[in-house]
Amino acid sequence: MPTYSALTTLMGQDAAEALADAMEGMEPEPTGVGVFEIEDDSGLWEVGAYFLEAPDKVMLEVLATAFEAKPFALSELPEIDWVAHVRRELAPVEAGRFFVYGSHDADKVPNDPARVPLQIEATVAFGTGHHGTTLGCLKAFDKLVGQGFAPSRVADIGCGTAVLALAAARVLPGALIIASDIDEVAVDVARANMAINALEGRVECLEAAGFDHPRLREAAPFDLVFANILKGPLVQLAPDMARYIAEDGLCILSGLLAVQADSIEAAYHAEGFVSVSRDDLGEWSTLVLRRG
Repeated sequence: MPTYSALTTLMGQDAAEALADAMEGMEPEPTGVGVFEIEDDSGLWEVGAYFLEAPDKVMLEVLATAFEAKPFALSELPEIDWVAHVRRELAPVEAGRFFVYGSHDADKVPNDPARVPLQIEATVAFGTGHHGTTLGCLKAFDKLVGQGFAPSRVADIGCGTAVLALAAARVLPGALIIASDIDEVAVDVARANMAINALEGRVECLEAAGFDHPRLREAAPFDLVFANILKGPLVQLAPDMARYIAEDGLCILSGLLAVQADSIEAAYHAEGFVSVSRDDLGEWSTLVLRRG
């Protein structure tokens, strides 16, 4: 059975959320409505809905006009097993010593003790290693480890699949490592990936927004913090990063567009951090900063 999508953009979070609320009352009723900020500093927000029946085009036109949104783009989507599709499309990823793969590519794992295999399954949580942000973080971490960096306390904030925490657990056998995410499903996925990689008990997986968990505060200060999220949360986290990272400790930040990197750096410089490196992969950036 096909599904249908209706997508539009408009200025401002309040207007976008109001439009999303109005769409919830449509007939036929959407199966889901989402509101997302377009992370390019334009102020635009995207509102999208999915339907099991063709949506009412006239009502969508009325809503777009009422909320000063662009005309809705309508699409009919075929029924697809997305997990199977992703498994077919995603090849293994190499980031320095790290080799990230799915179970369908287990036969491709290098027989080389210098390589570090990380099995990550295609799931609803973010972080398979293919996206420029996750890949950038892995490369930055690999470079630091190659330079002799050996943090004893590591946090992966907004961990998704916890691929970054897994990488740390593989190469830092004595380190305390905590992975947290605001999404309960992501935390479950993170725990599952620990089991898949025979790392149960090596990484503590918590549900938390930022550092807002007693265990994270108790374990601080951290020598290394990964935060592969989005621009807004990264800026909001800057004061807490300064509070919970040890002096001379590092943070590896991504989830940001290259055009946003300067503003992120400015927010962290204001909290006493100094820039160590910046690497761009396509339109995405990865920043490494040191707490002074």
